[in-house]
Amino acid sequence: MAGATGPKRQDTRKFFENLSGAGKCIAVLTSGGDAQGMNGAVRAVVRMGIYVGAKVYFIHEGYQGMVDGGDYIKEATWESVSSVLQVGGTVIGSARCKEFRSHEGRLKAAHNLVQRGITYLCVIGGDGSLTGANLFREEWSGLLNELIEQGLIDEEAARSHSRLHIVGMVGSIDNDFCGTDMTIGTDSALHRIIEVVDAIMTTAQSHQRTFVLEVMGRHCGYLALVSALACGADWVFIPEMPPEDGWEDNMCQKLSESRSRGSRLNIIIVAEGATDRQGQHITSDLVKKLVVSRLGFDTRVTILGHVQRGGTPSAFDRILASRMGVEAVLALLEASTDTPACVVSLVGNQAVRLPLMECVQMTQEVQKAMDEKKFDEAVRLRGRSFENNLSTYRLLASQTARSELQNTSFNVAVMNVGAPAAGMNAAVRSAVRVGITEGHKMFAVSDGFEGFYKGQIKEIKWGDVGGWTGQGGSLLGTKRTLPATHLDEIAEQMRIHNITALLVIGGFEAFESLLELHQARASYKEFCIPMCILPATISNNVPGTDHSLGADTSLNAIVETCDRIKQSASGTKRRVFIIETMGGYCGYLATVGGLAAGADTVYIYEEPFDIRDLQANVEHLTQKMKTSIQRGLVLRNENCNENFTTDFIYQLYSEEGRGVFDCRKNILGHMQQGGAPSPFDRNFGTKVAAKAIQWITRTLRESYKEGRVFTNSEDTACLLGMRRRAMVFQPVAQLREETDFVHRIPKEQWWLKLRPLMKILAKYKTSYDVSDAGQLEHVTRVRPKENHI
Repeated sequence: MAGATGPKRQDTRKFFENLSGAGKCIAVLTSGGDAQGMNGAVRAVVRMGIYVGAKVYFIHEGYQGMVDGGDYIKEATWESVSSVLQVGGTVIGSARCKEFRSHEGRLKAAHNLVQRGITYLCVIGGDGSLTGANLFREEWSGLLNELIEQGLIDEEAARSHSRLHIVGMVGSIDNDFCGTDMTIGTDSALHRIIEVVDAIMTTAQSHQRTFVLEVMGRHCGYLALVSALACGADWVFIPEMPPEDGWEDNMCQKLSESRSRGSRLNIIIVAEGATDRQGQHITSDLVKKLVVSRLGFDTRVTILGHVQRGGTPSAFDRILASRMGVEAVLALLEASTDTPACVVSLVGNQAVRLPLMECVQMTQEVQKAMDEKKFDEAVRLRGRSFENNLSTYRLLASQTARSELQNTSFNVAVMNVGAPAAGMNAAVRSAVRVGITEGHKMFAVSDGFEGFYKGQIKEIKWGDVGGWTGQGGSLLGTKRTLPATHLDEIAEQMRIHNITALLVIGGFEAFESLLELHQARASYKEFCIPMCILPATISNNVPGTDHSLGADTSLNAIVETCDRIKQSASGTKRRVFIIETMGGYCGYLATVGGLAAGADTVYIYEEPFDIRDLQANVEHLTQKMKTSIQRGLVLRNENCNENFTTDFIYQLYSEEGRGVFDCRKNILGHMQQGGAPSPFDRNFGTKVAAKAIQWITRTLRESYKEGRVFTNSEDTACLLGMRRRAMVFQPVAQLREETDFVHRIPKEQWWLKLRPLMKILAKYKTSYDVSDAGQLEHVTRVRPKENHI
């Protein structure tokens, strides 16, 4: 790994002194329904466990394997989790186990663990699996006493295994576990749903059909709600918020209005657990019959079923699972006798540890609130992410401007600047529709600032952005031109069209553009209006945000291609692939793509490397390829080093690996920029644009004096970005200090903390900064959670 050897290596002593796994035995199992990404979590637990010196065991077939013992509990090796990252489901098997629910079953399980010295348990599953694990932990000392009485173990064995430590990771496609933003498998399930919706839309458009889609979610409407947001569905049914009485008339009226505005199709999404206010089940068939009988529309039902559980994990799920697997091992090693069983997860972009039973309790409270018909309470308990999704969906579903704002004289312009990025169109659609709902007149600017100074500005209506959510690229057109050389013409166009606010969706050029307009406020009163940027670039190189719109789609394209490239070598001799990614000087795509694809080495500009590092990397890979590992993956950011080019690295690896492996190289190019937006980017774009327009509305009200809008304060030219756990509006003038303008990257980048994790999973000795590891928190604390899907 670049920078992993030689004089640059950091001091690792603190890490090993505090967190040695020597003499400890960790077991990992998957339980309950399978979810894509579980294998990534298993791989990370195994490799991190071995890395810290612990023995790691697989427990095959979930709790059943723990009860049955024997060959179901096997020691894991580094190689045994090779090539599982891209595999869906769980390679160690999962089963629902009645026997573990009985005291006798748990007694057998305890005996099997003690026989192998296992006192650390990592459970990947849903709330039922995790509750079972906690009960097992609470009974542990009693079970040991029984085993002594039965003569199955001696007192010394009981003393040395006196405590069972448990950490959980939530693997569930439903995202139904409270206290966490995303559970492992949810993003991949959304990928499956959106793939189907995109395919259905083309056939529905051809025949002017209505499609009713039933998605999983017996008790939780997350998948239905987010897929409805991501595809712009006309109606959605979820268990947490049953429709008001009389919904049949309201839905049919909405579908009919949509057709009368020229739409050729309707999409209705139903969660399998949807009910009405009286608790009567709302099925997809019921909805179909209603549409056919009332409106006479040609209607079809598609039930997605177990397709949603299948397929390869998305990039997001692989990264989530890898980060959580490593975090789980850290949590186990740091556990003391009084540490409660915890779950590890991400909130926003940060790892957290939460007491397992607090999460389970809150999850059960949601169901209780639904049973008691306290639906607002159920939505609130689901967390801010769920609430925010629901409020955004409602905002976009209502086409009538709010009466008190109906007569605003505000004209808001929306534009794209820089290179195209997936999700831009979803953001434009959301901005336009929320702006109209807020009572503004919305204007679309074509071709960035080049179009602006040429006067390519026209009003854009509600119906003009129909069907934009799933479109890749930029339908408005986008250019890299900066405004500085055309300020007079741009100010003139603002006067002509009476533009009173500006929303810019784009990458680093959008950031630079807003800085230029902000600086020009002293000379041009036309620029003294609220202005906001939404960062949208595959490179994720804009300061002030952890995530840019488009980066997730690009990561998925990279990971999918890496999977195919690796598969192309199956059955041949040992092979190493050198792959070049985009990103300018920003190594985000290479690093995070490398983590998600299971790369051996990633070369980036931010972490300088020399010929000694290259030499060490080749030797490391050569040693690895002498084992049972067949394929190697090396990623290189396009601008990581002007002399160590992709060709140079390819030739070096080819020469040095001669006789052990052969090499191939691939330059991924613009395929990283194209394609339909991922569910994350569709949803993220929709939500951040809605939030930006609401900020613009507030700022317009505050700056409207004596019949005109005027504001020149720093905090009215902002960038809306995700910072760790929250979405934050930050003045662009303040972000200037955080920016390296020569290389077009932020001076500090959060994802660099993921590099040691990637090196560990690729078998390098490196330091891992545990100061950023999750601390045990309480689930009842109110946390900003509106920043994730």
